[in-house]
Amino acid sequence: MNKIVTENAPKAIGPYSQGMVFENLVFSSGQIPVNPATGEIEGTTIETQAAQSCKNVAAVLEAAGSSMERVIKTTCFLADMADFPVFNQIYETYFVSSPARSCVAVKTLPKNVLCEIEAIAYKE
Repeated sequence: MNKIVTENAPKAIGPYSQGMVFENLVFSSGQIPVNPATGEIEGTTIETQAAQSCKNVAAVLEAAGSSMERVIKTTCFLADMADFPVFNQIYETYFVSSPARSCVAVKTLPKNVLCEIEAIAYKE
């Protein structure tokens, strides 16, 4: 296994890595909408936060030699399922391969953000 480390995604805020590579599979840790340049939460709306979370997933995948087009499965967490339609609009612009997905509402997310996304992808 190889640990993924990139400055283009938020640093881990606990005892975990940004992601791991096992053979040709890439597993990203859940990405919340932290802007890696500032360390701050990006925006207050689901649109802005979903976009930043997607960008963070993309950065982790790219650091591992993969891409958004190679995502097999995602798991998405929403603080409010009422945000589901808008979240989907943002999500589909980034995850163009329409990977398998689970999307659930949770009581609270780290730093009280509105969404978190994790992904499994492959690399050549």
